[in-house]
Amino acid sequence: MRHRLLARALPAFVLIAAFSGPVVAQDGLSYQQPPAPIADILDTRPTPTPSLSPDRTTLALYDRANLPPIAELAEPMLRLAGYRINPRNNGPANSRVSWLTGLSFQPVAGGPARTVRLPEGARFTSPGWSPDGRSVAFLMDAPTGLELWVADVATGQANRLTDARVNAAAGGAFDWTPDGAALVVRMVPEGRGPAPDVTRPPAGPIVEESMGRTAPARTYQDLLSNSGDEALFEHYFTSQLTLVPLQGRARTIGEPAIHLGAGVSPDGRYVLRTRVKKPYSYVVPAALFPAQVSVIDMQGREVHRVADLPLRDNIPTPFDATAPGPRSVNWRADAPATLVWAEAQDGGDPRNPAEVRDRVFMLAAPFTAEPTPLVDLKERYAGVTWGDADTALVNSRWFNNRHETRYVVDPSNPGTGRVLLERNYQDRYNDPGSPVTEPNEAGFPVARFTSDGRVLMTGPGATREGEYPFLAAMDLTTGQAERLWTSATGDYESIVGILDDDARRLVTRRETRNDPPNLYVRNLDAQAPDALTTFPDPAPQLAGATRQLITYTRADGVQLSGTLYLPAGYDKDRDGPLPLVMWAYPAEFTDAAVAGQVVDNANRFVRPGGSSHLFLLTQGYAVLDDPSMPIVGANGAEPNDTYIEQLRASAEAAVNAVVEMGVADRDRIAVGGHSYGAFMTANLLAHTDLFRTGIARSGAYNRTLTPFGFQAEQRTYWEATDTYTEMSPFTYANRVNEPILLIHGEADDNSGTFPVQSERFYAALKGHGATVRYVVLPLEAHGYRARESVGHTLWEMTRWLDTYVKNAQAR
Repeated sequence: MRHRLLARALPAFVLIAAFSGPVVAQDGLSYQQPPAPIADILDTRPTPTPSLSPDRTTLALYDRANLPPIAELAEPMLRLAGYRINPRNNGPANSRVSWLTGLSFQPVAGGPARTVRLPEGARFTSPGWSPDGRSVAFLMDAPTGLELWVADVATGQANRLTDARVNAAAGGAFDWTPDGAALVVRMVPEGRGPAPDVTRPPAGPIVEESMGRTAPARTYQDLLSNSGDEALFEHYFTSQLTLVPLQGRARTIGEPAIHLGAGVSPDGRYVLRTRVKKPYSYVVPAALFPAQVSVIDMQGREVHRVADLPLRDNIPTPFDATAPGPRSVNWRADAPATLVWAEAQDGGDPRNPAEVRDRVFMLAAPFTAEPTPLVDLKERYAGVTWGDADTALVNSRWFNNRHETRYVVDPSNPGTGRVLLERNYQDRYNDPGSPVTEPNEAGFPVARFTSDGRVLMTGPGATREGEYPFLAAMDLTTGQAERLWTSATGDYESIVGILDDDARRLVTRRETRNDPPNLYVRNLDAQAPDALTTFPDPAPQLAGATRQLITYTRADGVQLSGTLYLPAGYDKDRDGPLPLVMWAYPAEFTDAAVAGQVVDNANRFVRPGGSSHLFLLTQGYAVLDDPSMPIVGANGAEPNDTYIEQLRASAEAAVNAVVEMGVADRDRIAVGGHSYGAFMTANLLAHTDLFRTGIARSGAYNRTLTPFGFQAEQRTYWEATDTYTEMSPFTYANRVNEPILLIHGEADDNSGTFPVQSERFYAALKGHGATVRYVVLPLEAHGYRARESVGHTLWEMTRWLDTYVKNAQAR
């Protein structure tokens, strides 16, 4: 019986195919270190992460763990119903946790930070401010589970509130009560016994059947697959809601259940919970299992049933499709206890004609009246920002044409909404930003307004010259916005929080091309900000590298761009063309003008991390980072029907640009990418002779294995058979006549990029005599986490490029 417990003995490293000679498997190769100075940079301590307190007085600074050792990823892991959990601590698997290792409180008024005293070797996750800003709660890892701790801002003292029984398998393990005096926590039920024994021989076959009901399913990962998985799912995901006060004894709320969500109402009287019911499914994750959404009081009594949702394994394939019935059920942030949710009015199928796609409803306590329609939407509901009793901002989006509509709604006079603005949400130049929110007294985010009733907005401020974050005030009658502040030329300064009611004092995170990000207090009526932190450059070895935005034009007139990085000390006139690596990721658009938008990043402080291709700068390579690879489907055309032609044209334009600049020659250019970028890489090697080699990491190469849609492709394989076939580099494996390096995480958790994609592509390439190296990283998911894995990936990349690009003979 397969129950997906990954605790087996694995070789330190798995490698298939040598650089030359016969086809072999190398099982004994140990992890390799990348060349200097890459290893030193990888081991540099990460910069802390800031969070502003709700009372605007304190910044919490969280120290982050460095890349974890492979031993951490080797802890047992269960893959159940779309989740990956660690059975030791009943929390997320280590591959999905970014552990924090330290906490300090930095007064916004200035002065030294106060370090919170934690146990030796402590690591924790999921920190959250109390609504009053006096405390931070977090989950501390312990040998037998996760404990709930709370740190006090005033004293810097941290205390343990529970034993090691917090159940974080489904995430979101706790929620503060609005008075900041207690938390509602999902706990492992008292007296839970050992995990069920799933090693016994099966009693019979596993049978699934479909009796004519249409039920398309995407390529989900980590699903239940047998009765043993079901038993483990029930064991580890069943939790007991518990009220845990900062002072006093904890008490249970209701009965244990498989809770996927539990949130306290703004008035603290109720809990909105989602609990899973049987029958479970082997084709969709737990979020689509039958579920009961209900409101309970603080004694656990159900006071209102919002919805009994059936198994949702039959959602149509277009990306604008959704399940019928209530969804996105939440508390209204600015009311004591009012539910808000959306329901599709077209049956959830965007192919059905409908004037109204979604209707948003409200229902206030005591939940005995009929739900009140808040607003009708011509697109899918995409969230709401609550302001006050007579103002809410509702968003809707339609993926098929990348269209967004924002409405102003009066909750005190519900039923209609006034369109505030409409736009293509991929349009970076004309992005008005998003409403500035801050926690209200109950800890729920609400919009900030100026004294004259305008809503504060902040956004990235993308322009041709760069991104310049801004603060603006938008008139909700006209939609016109006034810029109150914009990051200075040459700076990239984003807003962390607003410190006063007039929005004249800000906490910002400022960086420049040469200065690492640090925190400041900026007074809009003063010239210079006051520094709060002095975080150093994490990779000074790369300080001398240069970069510039280059622009060029595709043969069909679409404007393209990329960021060209050159190694420190490089002189074109003295050194001539360099070996160059082009690292890209295609994107789909419905508007060629939007696809051609160019944004310079000259004001950003750029340093690589993880397995970044930018580390190649230390090895004498030039890097063309993120060269535009737009796939445009204008005037209703499907972008992917001309995917290969557009991809080839974009790559040709990029190669021509760097060659004409004199920084690269055509005989020493490589292409690479991760995920959809790996798919792109394989296609470019199959359909062009532009590159000497390619590096494809964690990709998908055979689209018949993702038959119900992938990336931005909404059609099924049977609706667009030719497109699926022609886009699959697996179809053209016999045309790949350049060396290719395939790397894949053995435990890839991304939808569609199953490891078998690389396995079978390697077999196809090998079968046609290609030069190919296939590297499997044990225990790694879609992104690579372990220090050993990251270091070895960079070693493989450098060695491969040195062989087939830097030292390659002219063609």
